[in-house]
Amino acid sequence: MHRDAFPYNILVIEDNMGDFILINDYLFEMIREPQITHCQTFKQAQSVLQKSEEKFDMILLDLYLPDKNGQSLIDAVLQISQDAPVIILSGNSDLSFSIKSISSGVDDYLIKDDLRPTTLYKSIVYCIERRKKRQELLESEQRYNELFDFSPQPMWVFDLETLDFMDVNLAAIKHYGYKRSEFLSMKISDIRPVEEIPALLEDVKETRVVNPYFAIGVYKHLKKNGEIILVEIRANPIMYKGRKARVVLANDITEKVKYIESIELQNKNLSEIAWIQSHLVRAPLARIMGIIQMFEHNTKMSEPEKQMFFEHIITSAHELDELIMEISQKAYLAKTKFAEE
Repeated sequence: MHRDAFPYNILVIEDNMGDFILINDYLFEMIREPQITHCQTFKQAQSVLQKSEEKFDMILLDLYLPDKNGQSLIDAVLQISQDAPVIILSGNSDLSFSIKSISSGVDDYLIKDDLRPTTLYKSIVYCIERRKKRQELLESEQRYNELFDFSPQPMWVFDLETLDFMDVNLAAIKHYGYKRSEFLSMKISDIRPVEEIPALLEDVKETRVVNPYFAIGVYKHLKKNGEIILVEIRANPIMYKGRKARVVLANDITEKVKYIESIELQNKNLSEIAWIQSHLVRAPLARIMGIIQMFEHNTKMSEPEKQMFFEHIITSAHELDELIMEISQKAYLAKTKFAEE
């Protein structure tokens, strides 16, 4: 028979020597070189767990010891187990008690009369692997919480059915001005202007049906101080505390939009300037140039004719001067507006 080569470090807490010998034989039958520590009382186990520097891979616990038993024994061992999985080995087949034991943190509950080498070995391996996966999940959750809490951009989680805020990060608290306790007593509709709430409810209604993996949009939000900001929202579905929820990343683009609008206004002014230069300025300039050409080619012009053409030149020059002043003023205003923003 193939035996597991991993040197499992196992603590057996069992006061009945007959039961211990049987458990010991079962372990050696399935594991090549198990490292077994035996304690017959809770006090001995307490001393080993609190003083020992080595970490146990598994604790096998008899439910009734001379100095402690039942649920109080389970609770006490779990407190000092150093995160090692705990399997109860008991003659008590009470289903309700076994369920209660599992719910209190025990990894498995085995009946001694039904115990076999393979049953014990499988339970040990399964419990160790479950504990590893549970630890990985906890670490992953911790990393997620850190990414959520310390994100430089506002983030929150809201209940898809009730619209209640379920969680909110530090950046959101700082940016919107609400305390964490205030956020958690609010709905997402509370940070939207009144006129946008109907559209919000329609979006949520559609999301409940379609439940897209990724959603993006630009909306108006309301800070605690009454300031309205323009926000780009990115949302993803998530199960949070057993509820269907959405995790939201909010990016305040208010200043970005203002900057773009100022650029567009400047471009508009520059376009107007270009149009004036290419159309309005050319008209009086063309008249002046035409009159000059007439003087060059017609030397026999009468005085009244000369006077009339001089008046045309002066009028066109004044018109040209006004256009140049208008262009200068528009350019100055555009430059000043851009500098202010």
